[in-house]
Amino acid sequence: MSESTDSPRPPRVRVTAPRPGEALDLPARDDERGPAATASRAPADAERLLVRSLMRSQLRVAIVSALGFVLALAAIGVLAALPALQATLIAGVPAGWLVLGFAAFPPLVAVAGIATLAANRTEAQYRELTGADDPEGGIP
Repeated sequence: MSESTDSPRPPRVRVTAPRPGEALDLPARDDERGPAATASRAPADAERLLVRSLMRSQLRVAIVSALGFVLALAAIGVLAALPALQATLIAGVPAGWLVLGFAAFPPLVAVAGIATLAANRTEAQYRELTGADDPEGGIP
């Protein structure tokens, strides 16, 4: 057997974002002593900045997508309340009710597709900035 299969796998690590206002508690490495320590921390600080930027971008995409869907849903509600649609019957059901029941799905699918494309684009930009090549498509 090869050496890589004989060694036990390291335990899984859960990666989470830092909570607002919480200090980052990073373990110090043995080689981080003296003036060289500040130079070695610079890449970690840059990476932290990039991750925060990615998280802000993803949050922005989520908020804009949610607001877009809420506005589309409100427009559908206003459209369904029009007296002309309430007076029109389709199979004994007012057309306004049918609009409320079925018109929300196309905007939902559109907003979900746009949000997915935007999220993938921001993740690709992050990977490009960090130089990470992840074949599985996840964030490093």
